[in-house]
Amino acid sequence: MLRKFVTKWVKKKEGTTAIEFSLLAIPYVFLTVGIIELSIMYAAASLLEGATGSASRLIRTGQIQQGSGDPETVFRDAICAYATVLINCNEVQLEVQTMGSFGDFSGPSYDGDGNLNTSGFDAGGVSDRVLIRVAYRYTMMTPFIGPLLAGPDNSHLFVSTIVLQTEPYEFEGT
Repeated sequence: MLRKFVTKWVKKKEGTTAIEFSLLAIPYVFLTVGIIELSIMYAAASLLEGATGSASRLIRTGQIQQGSGDPETVFRDAICAYATVLINCNEVQLEVQTMGSFGDFSGPSYDGDGNLNTSGFDAGGVSDRVLIRVAYRYTMMTPFIGPLLAGPDNSHLFVSTIVLQTEPYEFEGT
């Protein structure tokens, strides 16, 4: 009786599709979640780049230098107004410094934790060359995909850099 039952059970084929799906479902879910996580991560990087470009226009045209408020606060507010969705403005690091020439450009330096070492905020004056560097540490949303894509701390540092020359915004009257 037992032999007959085992033989009948081994020959049945109704559950093979369910077994195949159960074997493939886990890698498929991991792949799908990984693609979504990467898409959101690169959308945040693109958003940071756009925010940096938009806010740097305030320095290029002299609006920050001639404004009445704190230049760093105005610049940070401009970045935060552009990047409201995927970027936490409290974690954005800024570095704005003037350079003697375009050849004075230097790469960023980082501390032991991988954060940007900033050398302050100096928006410069008329026709100055200005280095603008904005850094943001993006934390992955999924704890099981993040270490695979970003590393053991589950985050990835994005740095957006713009080097520009300010416009001659101080005009003398005729």
